[in-house]
Amino acid sequence: MKINLLLITTFLSVIIFANINFETGHVGLTRLNGEGCQCHGVKFTDSVHVWIEGPDSLFVSDTVEYKILMTGGPAVTGGFNIAIRYGAIDSVDTLSHRKLFSEDFPLELTHTMPNAFINDTVFWKFKYTAPDSSVVDTIYSVANSVNGDGIPFNDQWNFGANFPVSVIDIPVTVENEILPSQFQLSQNYPNPFNPSTTIRFTITESGLVTLKVYDILANEVTSLVNEEKSAGVYEVEFDGNGLTSGIYFYRLQAGDPSTGSGQSFIDVKKMILLK
Repeated sequence: MKINLLLITTFLSVIIFANINFETGHVGLTRLNGEGCQCHGVKFTDSVHVWIEGPDSLFVSDTVEYKILMTGGPAVTGGFNIAIRYGAIDSVDTLSHRKLFSEDFPLELTHTMPNAFINDTVFWKFKYTAPDSSVVDTIYSVANSVNGDGIPFNDQWNFGANFPVSVIDIPVTVENEILPSQFQLSQNYPNPFNPSTTIRFTITESGLVTLKVYDILANEVTSLVNEEKSAGVYEVEFDGNGLTSGIYFYRLQAGDPSTGSGQSFIDVKKMILLK
């Protein structure tokens, strides 16, 4: 009888503890320094999909808005935790707030209250500020899909894929002109996307620039850029209306490698149209 009473008391204590912490958010749960939302189930589940959307490259000290999104699980309400190594993260609204987990890491971000799913998806916006020196930072994430019955073990959670952010030096001044220091083709964002997405690229010298989109069979879908451009950072929007869901590739070529003069750069990245 005493053992049964102890088990019941322990079970109720776990439920109360999990619900109290979930209501106002919790930190120290990501792969950076934690083991997930174990108060809501010992193991993560692949039926919950968590991901980050935003640019994968920034200049030092840039501040940019990102999103963390979640689908799957009971999908009534949800909560999250985000952590980073070097930069700084902050809320953009009252749906999230910062908390300190350890003096060894920057402040982490979590929800202020459970957020409701809309059309099978829940998301939160947040700001990321790049550090003041060149580095590759990582955004770590975890999120919990809740059924709202007050029993945490009926909820489901998962880690998000680690999201690397390349932080590059501010363009250097050359003869009173601001020039980027390196060629770069960034990952499109959002990705997956529907129906449009943004492609960002950096070129270091003036010349012919082409940016083309291909389907998985290497057929050209469209040409987004085909003109002379000065050195700089550019963003181009790709609209997938009229196309079928699937994998597409975008290819940037800056300069003409056949001429042997000046610099040339070619890179290809994959993107997913998901309708």
